[in-house]
Amino acid sequence: MLDKARAEAFARAWMSAWNDRDIDRILAHYSDAVVFHSPRIALVMGTRAVSISGKAALRDYWTKALERSPELFFELENVLTSSDAVTLLYTNHREELVAETFLFDPDGEVRESVAAYR
Repeated sequence: MLDKARAEAFARAWMSAWNDRDIDRILAHYSDAVVFHSPRIALVMGTRAVSISGKAALRDYWTKALERSPELFFELENVLTSSDAVTLLYTNHREELVAETFLFDPDGEVRESVAAYR
């Protein structure tokens, strides 16, 4: 069960890693078998993919995404908690509202994540 303090600590660490553009710190939150869903994958990867499976593939995707967006910055708006998930509401450098939900495995690593954009 995730409590509010643990969810907020995850949010701070995750946001800090992204805003520092530190791919290793970002990926440290994820399991090796993570599945990530986002409508941005197809655009960045030049494919029709809507999800990425595995930490190595996620590293490749996010490395390309960071290269394409040198101005990337996230601002946390709110943290929502569930039994085994956290949803972060944040705005990005494009001033878009993003809701990203993270489902955690028993080891506390993100096993699945879904990003949705306004």
